[in-house]
Amino acid sequence: MLRIERSEHGEGVRFMLSGRIQAEDVPELRRLIEGEDRRRALVLDLKEVKLVDRDAVTFLAQCEAAGATLENCPAYVREWIARERAESKSSRRKTPARRNPVR
Repeated sequence: MLRIERSEHGEGVRFMLSGRIQAEDVPELRRLIEGEDRRRALVLDLKEVKLVDRDAVTFLAQCEAAGATLENCPAYVREWIARERAESKSSRRKTPARRNPVR
């Protein structure tokens, strides 16, 4: 079960996440994050997160790429995010470029 606590700090917003983050939690997290003012700093505090699945890791990586800060990120989650990024980069390189069909 995922628990989410929202707090404001200075010019930003912090979501303290605890418990498990699973695929079924991602839509709710996305909704909460998208509801925030994009000009404000966004911090996802993962100190109390115990377990994540692949969908959660993908989502966290997307949040970080979009400018969110992942604080207190467990080492295994950080490593998994790095692996996912490396795999997605290498799969993009292996994909042949599209060519327009000759008519």
